[in-house]
Amino acid sequence: QVQLVESGGGLVQAGGSLRLSCAASGRTDSISAMAWFRQAPGKEREFVSGISRNGFSTDYANSVKGRFTISRDNAKNTVYLQMNSLKPEDTAVYYCAARRSLLPRQFESEYNYWGQGTQVTVSS
Repeated sequence: QVQLVESGGGLVQAGGSLRLSCAASGRTDSISAMAWFRQAPGKEREFVSGISRNGFSTDYANSVKGRFTISRDNAKNTVYLQMNSLKPEDTAVYYCAARRSLLPRQFESEYNYWGQGTQVTVSS
């Protein structure tokens, strides 16, 4: 089994930055691609960004391209999401996800493991 624990959420003003972290533990050798999803109040959970195990392949939702950067440190079993130029519409609970396959995908059903989420609130 794999456990994912997110951290780094909080309250920030529009235009500010936050860095989210997701630490994996347990059978980490069984996971490959990792991703961030988010869910705003009253909305469905949506893909934000994903990264392959070797970090060479990344993917971003159009709404965050140029503002968010995903990275990972396999030695620490941790994936990061650097979020810059935050907007009020970025307010959501951010979830970390992991899958056994190599490349990240944008569909929730493609992921095997999920964290509990961390709240990000951007004030205007």
